[in-house]
Amino acid sequence: MNQKLETTGTSSSPIEESVEEVLPVVPRERYDLRILSSLRRIIRSIDSYSKRLATQCGMTVPQLLCMLKLDELGPLTIKDLSREVFLSPSTLVGIVDRLEKAGALARERSVRDRRRVRITLTEKGKEMVASSPSPLQENLVDAIDQLPELERATIALSLEKIIECIDTPVAETIDDITAPILESSADLQAGGHDTAPPVDETGS
Repeated sequence: MNQKLETTGTSSSPIEESVEEVLPVVPRERYDLRILSSLRRIIRSIDSYSKRLATQCGMTVPQLLCMLKLDELGPLTIKDLSREVFLSPSTLVGIVDRLEKAGALARERSVRDRRRVRITLTEKGKEMVASSPSPLQENLVDAIDQLPELERATIALSLEKIIECIDTPVAETIDDITAPILESSADLQAGGHDTAPPVDETGS
C-alpha cells in the first residue's frame, strides 16, 4: 500500500500531461523575433497600401488619417493634431502643407491670439473625406469583420498590450520620434525637408 501511494504521488496527472503536450515548444528568447517579424510585415503592408491609395485617390494613409481626425474633432493646432494621429509635428507640417496646397485644408489664426494657428478642413476636404476609402486595406477590414467577436477583441487587446509593453509615453516622445507604422515613405522623406512657417502652429 505504501509503495502504491508513493508511485501515485510522483506521477503526473492526465491534466498536467495534456497541458505539456498542447504548449508549443518555442524557446522564450525567440518570441521577440516572431513579434518583430509580424510588426515589420504589418508596416510593409501599410506602406504598400498607402502608396496604392496615393496613386488611386491622390492621398496617402497619413494624409487621410489627418483629414478624418479633423473631420471628427474640428480645427486643431499642429501639436494637438500630431498627438491625435501619432505623427511628429515636423512630419505633420509637410503633410498639412501638401493638403493645403491641394485645397483640402486651411490654416486659421486664432481671434484671441494671432500667433496661434489651427488647421481646419475646407469644403473640398470634407467632400474628400466623405468619398474616401478606409485607411485600412479593404480585404483586412472584411476579414476582421468576419471574425468572431472574441477573436476581434483578442487582436485589439494584443496590439494594445504591445503598445503598453513598449512603456514609452507618447507625450514624451512625439516631438522627437515619428510613427513609421502610420507614415508612408513619401511623407517621411518630404517631412524631413519641409520647414515650418514663421508662426506658432504648435499651439505651445
